[in-house]
Amino acid sequence: ERRERERKLSKEMAEKATKELEKMQLQEKAEVKYKEWLKKKRAEEAEKKKKEKEKEKEREAELQEKKARSEKIFKEWLHNARNKPRPALNGYGYPRGKSTGLYFYYTYVVT
Repeated sequence: ERRERERKLSKEMAEKATKELEKMQLQEKAEVKYKEWLKKKRAEEAEKKKKEKEKEKEREAELQEKKARSEKIFKEWLHNARNKPRPALNGYGYPRGKSTGLYFYYTYVVT
């Protein structure tokens, strides 16, 4: 009986030890997989940040180009506006550039 009990105890201990060993192996595998997953995730995040930076640079370059083009067009317009002849203000109701009350008087009388 004593030997049988000892055998049972040793058998149980061996089973517990194998279970513990399997459990530890599973934990190690899980840790390895987690580390691989984490490494992959960090690489994806780094790639995503890199793409975002590239897009930001492209947007910045576009804005810079648009601004330069706008300034060029504005300067051309300003240059052309200076050289354009001014409209004559000596038209009807504006002798020598000043308004006469006569034009407005006729407007009220006619209507």
